[in-house]
Amino acid sequence: MAVLCRFANMTELSQQRKIIHCDCDCFYAAVEMRDDPSLATLPIAVGGSAERRGVVATCNYAARAYGIHSAMATARAQRLCPDLIVVPPNFTKYREIALQIREIFSDFTALVEPLSLDEAFLDVSATELYQGSATLMAEAIRVRIKDEIGIIVSAGVAPSKFLAKIASDWRKPDGLFVITPQQVDSFVLALPVGKLFGVGKVTEKKLHQLAINTCGDLRQLSLITLTEHFGVLGKRLFELSRGIDNRPVSVDRRRKSLSVETTFVEDLPDAATCIARLPTLFEQLQTRYENIDDSYQVSRHYLKMRFSDFTSTTVERELPDGITLEGYQGLCEQAWWRGEQGVRLLGIGLRFIDSTHDQAGHQYPLAFEADSGEG
Repeated sequence: MAVLCRFANMTELSQQRKIIHCDCDCFYAAVEMRDDPSLATLPIAVGGSAERRGVVATCNYAARAYGIHSAMATARAQRLCPDLIVVPPNFTKYREIALQIREIFSDFTALVEPLSLDEAFLDVSATELYQGSATLMAEAIRVRIKDEIGIIVSAGVAPSKFLAKIASDWRKPDGLFVITPQQVDSFVLALPVGKLFGVGKVTEKKLHQLAINTCGDLRQLSLITLTEHFGVLGKRLFELSRGIDNRPVSVDRRRKSLSVETTFVEDLPDAATCIARLPTLFEQLQTRYENIDDSYQVSRHYLKMRFSDFTSTTVERELPDGITLEGYQGLCEQAWWRGEQGVRLLGIGLRFIDSTHDQAGHQYPLAFEADSGEG
């Protein structure tokens, strides 16, 4: 009974908030179409060239009609749509426009949490504009961004971040969808489990194997049963299936990781060739790490490898000896043996902790140390 009361109180707290999630429709492509109106009715993708084995960063809806989507190899996208126009990305321009959009957000609330260049959460619970109506504020934001910047934004309004993000995708493109506190229970009840935050394809498949297809099905399982099957994710599934998500809109959103990666023109044939490419990546990572806030403390390092068949693997490890090139070489060898095939992408990174000490009270070594065998 105490557990049920606690979750009931959490639900009540969640429903007191007014959260807007704004998401620019095919942002990079929208910017390119705005700046060159002749592209507006043509299938376009923003990304790397097929000759350099690039991938699609985003594409407009005309291109999506051919089955093209983000992260697809550009060469494959062009096979699906021979008339596809591939535009190289201009991130400097995209960042400038993103800042203009955030200035509009700031006219409605100081509680803005950017998720990327093209989307953000806004907490307007205490905003008195439009008689405090989050729906009217969301529509006003959409209109201003379209009129002042020329970009189409879809928005979702709900009592929580989880539901607001789902709502913003509900009527794309150029849509506004609202989930009121009174509608939360019925909306979530019918929601497919694949829509839940943190549920990827593997977890979704496992849920389906348990005959769990909707949040209504998920509610039939106890917290103990979900924890037994899914570990720490079980508690999250229990809460989300009941519409509970009390994560605040975080203005000071700290990064959880830092990474660099590169896609190769030709597949790297073996582990030794991959290891030979690590010094350049290591130097790039060191430069990026030196340019961030020194309050970040590193807990682990990791290596990502994508193979020629587009499957990926990530290997990570704690840092007993500091951040070293030798450490990444060991991770690289482990990763390669998982696929034993050509490698098209290689990336390395660091994961951060929130405080300067781990749970045992030991500070992690942070200094980059190049392998003494490197020239």
